[in-house]
Order: sequence, then C-alpha cells, then structure tokens
Amino acid sequence: MDSHPFRLLRNLGRTSEIVTVLLNHGFGDLVDRIGLRNFWYRWRRVFSRKPAEPVRHLKLVERVRLTLESLGPTYIKFGQVMSTRPDLVPPEMLVELKRLQEDVPPFASAAAVERVEHELGRPVAELFATFDRTPLAAGSLGQVHRATHFDGTPLAVKIRRPGAVRNVERDLSLMQEIAVLIERHVPEARIFDPVGLVNHFARTIRRELNFAREGRTMDELRRLFHQDATLYVPRVFWELTTEAVLTMEYIDGLRLDEVVQQESVGFSLPEIAANGARIFMKQAFEFGVFHGDPHPGNIRLRHDGTICLLDYGMVGMLDDRTREQLVDLFVAISQQDVDAAVKLVLQLGEPHREIDRPLLQVDMRDFVVNYYGIELERLNIGRMLSDFVSILANHGIRCPGSLMLLIRALVTLEGIGRGLDPAFNLASHLQPFVERLVRARYHPSRMAERLWNESRQMLEYAHDIPRHVNRTLRKLSEDDLRIQLEHRNLDHFILELERSSNRLVVGMVVAALIVASALIVAGGVSTMWVSLPIYVLSSFLAVWLIFGIFRSGRL
Repeated sequence: MDSHPFRLLRNLGRTSEIVTVLLNHGFGDLVDRIGLRNFWYRWRRVFSRKPAEPVRHLKLVERVRLTLESLGPTYIKFGQVMSTRPDLVPPEMLVELKRLQEDVPPFASAAAVERVEHELGRPVAELFATFDRTPLAAGSLGQVHRATHFDGTPLAVKIRRPGAVRNVERDLSLMQEIAVLIERHVPEARIFDPVGLVNHFARTIRRELNFAREGRTMDELRRLFHQDATLYVPRVFWELTTEAVLTMEYIDGLRLDEVVQQESVGFSLPEIAANGARIFMKQAFEFGVFHGDPHPGNIRLRHDGTICLLDYGMVGMLDDRTREQLVDLFVAISQQDVDAAVKLVLQLGEPHREIDRPLLQVDMRDFVVNYYGIELERLNIGRMLSDFVSILANHGIRCPGSLMLLIRALVTLEGIGRGLDPAFNLASHLQPFVERLVRARYHPSRMAERLWNESRQMLEYAHDIPRHVNRTLRKLSEDDLRIQLEHRNLDHFILELERSSNRLVVGMVVAALIVASALIVAGGVSTMWVSLPIYVLSSFLAVWLIFGIFRSGRL
C-alpha cells in the first residue's frame, strides 16, 4: 500500500491529536523521522498550543503503554491484541501491554434505545416485554442492556456504540498510513512488520464490530455441542439481531473467580476445571473452532453445574492443514526428531528475516531434550508453550494469528484450572485429543484420502504444464516476454531528490518575483498598468505552485 501525506490531512483533527500525544510521551524523534513534523506540525504549532513537556523519566515500554491509553479505545484494543503476540513483541513490552485497561463510560440510554429502534425498525416497547435502560456493562465497541422477551425469556441486548464503525475505520486508516511511514523511514522497525501488525489488528477489530458474525459463531458452537451437557451456549434471537444489535439469552451464573471464593458452592472444583479443559480441547482439536478469550470474566458456572462461555467476538479457527502440522510437530517431539521439528516450525511460521538453520536446530534440540520424557503430571504446558514461542521470536519466525490465539488460550486455561484445582494439569487433558489426532492422522482411510487428494493435485499441475509452456514460448517468439524488477531501498533517495528539486523550484520562483518587483518599481507609473496585472497573475500562479509542493509533503 502506498502512502500519501494528504491522506493524513483528511483527518487533520485526529492526526493532530495523535502527533501531540506522541510528542508529549517523548516520541518526537519518531515524528521527525516519519516526516509528520516536516509537512504538518509546523503549521499546527502556529494555530494551537505548544504540547506539554514530554515524559522522559519513564521507560520506553511505559511510554508506549501510556501513549496507547491516551489515544483511546481503538489504540487500547490494538495494544491488547499485540499483547497476545509474544512472537512479535519483546517480553518486557508484553508485560506492559497486559496492563492496558479499558475505562470507557457507557453511552446515553436514549442513544441505545434509538440505535435498537433504528436497527430493528420498531419501538422498544413492541420489541421487548421489558427493556432496562441502565446498561449492565460497557466496552469500547458497545454496551449490554438487560431485557425480557414476550415469552418470559431473560435477554441480554448488546448494542454497538454510535459512530463506532466510523471512529474505528478512521483510526485504522491513520494507523495504516503511519505504519507505512514507519516501515519506509525507520528501517530498524521493519523486523516487527508494522503494516502486518496493523492489518492483523484490522481484521480482528472489524470482526468484533460485526455482532451478527458473533451470533453466527454462537449458533455454530451451539450446534456442535448440542449433545454435550457440560457446555451451554446462549441462544441467539435472530429476529432481534443485526450487525449493530445482538440479542441473546441472558445467563445467570457465577464467575469462576466467584466460584473459588464461595466454598459452599456445591460443586466439585476439580471437576469444573476438568470439564472446562475438555470443552476447550474439543473445540480446538476436534471442531477447529475455539473461544479465543477464555478469561474468568467470560466464563459462567450455571446453577446446574454446566459451563457457559460469553463474548464470542474473538474466536480462533484451526483448519485441517494447521491441525495436521500440529500433529506432526507433536509426533516429531515425542520421537525426538529434531530435523522434522525444525521443518514443521518453518512450515507453521513465516520467517521475516534470514533463518540461521544450524542455530535454530540447536535451540529446537534443547527444547526437545528439556521436555522429552517428563512425567505427565509434572509437565507445565504454559511454560513449554512460552519456551516454544520464545524460539520463534528469537529466530524472527512470525506465527499465524490463530495459532498464537490457541497458545495464549491454553496458557490462560492452565492458570484458571490451577486456580480451581492446585493439582490440575492441562497436559493430561490435552493428551487424549493429541492421541486421537495421531490415530486419525495415520488411519488407512485418512491416508488413502490424502493420497487421492495429492495425486489429483499433481494431475492438475501436470495438466497445466503444457499450457504454461506454450504461453511462455508464444510470448518469447512474439518478443513479448517481460521481466519485472523490484528496486529496494531507493525510496529515501527518490524522496530527497524530489525535495531538492522542489526547493530549487521554490527558490527560483521567489527570486523571479523579487526581480519582477524591482523592475515594476524601476519602470515607474507609465508602465504600471501593463506590468502590474502580469505580476499579480504570476504571483497567484507562484503561490498555487508553492502550496501544491507544501501539500505534497516533499519540501
């Protein structure tokens, strides 16, 4: 994606706020390097107050967190999403980003009612038997109100904030432009793939903005678990649901942290922990669809002992290929096959710099030796996964978002399980599903299906070869064969060349105007009526030219 400074000017107010916050938190050097001060900030300084003295006594990671908090909900969510990517974000930064908290006040009840009536096309009194105008909970994208269906079912109505889509899209547009500028002008930041990070976040938050998509995910999991009595998925009322309003069954239950505090809850805490682990393993490794944010606030224990998961905005997907690669990785580690493990790591991840294969092999050998042969009850899944992600990060291997979401969820689950049951071990619940996947992976019918698919793919490739060869030879005979070359690292040189030529043009124009003014004065009144209109027209064209150069940001 190409970037142009004029796109930043389209949202001048928000750009002003972003640059001011960066300056206030000691990132003036970054503002200078990406060129924002050159074409924009000097103008703003004339019309606005001077930014506050930057905070220099804090660490870099603290200033990053404070910057995100100051920029508002979209940027706070960006930091929260990045806190789930230890393969991309340094450990010290991860710890700081996990401290990000949303402190978003609810929006007006009248606006909530207006949004519901606009989306559903009828007055609230005709839609619900009762509707509580006091919000139950509020977040950056929406808030929840309690209601009652005409059949007596208690409801939770999730309503998107007015202007949420517009504000998020505006912030995403600016984030993408700034990411492009950072990649272009701050070479040392390219290792973190700023554009890729913003694109990953954009996909995540756009999915969360679509409440109807969340409802479809709930329906899918409700269908998949319809014969499993341990998980209850709230029912979605589609006649009362749109992309901006999600109406679901209200769940009355205890949070898991409340369950731990209440000793006389009447349920076995180890059994609750085991059921939760089994539910998640079934989602991820059997169905390939899993809840991406299973923290205690999103889990309820119902009065009949069943577990209910809330907030399906963040959901991970594991396709067949990824699950097969995970199975192969588990097998390679169990067999201490380091070469196969290295190969699978490179297949699962995406290297964003040159890989030192011998060093990667040494690190993977150490990893396999450290965890091979450990008794199941002593195996710490969270520590093992953290070590695995550290290997990826140290070697510049970017992990797929769905896999990182899975790893983060597994680490969270292990912490929750041990909070319920000190003897809880996630590995013992993971083992049956891995064994089942391995058996299915090498089942004769599955191997025959795989052989058939690969043979069919090879036949398709063989069928296409003559056509591609014929096309290449025809282009060659018609002298129409073209080779595309991509130049790299020339952007800065081109930019400086443009700036130099623009400065030369502006200097020549100013000098010409000065000479013209002197000639008009020397000519006296007799030639004023001829020379003055020409001078005014030339001056107007010169100002128009200089303004165009300033607007392009190439001065």
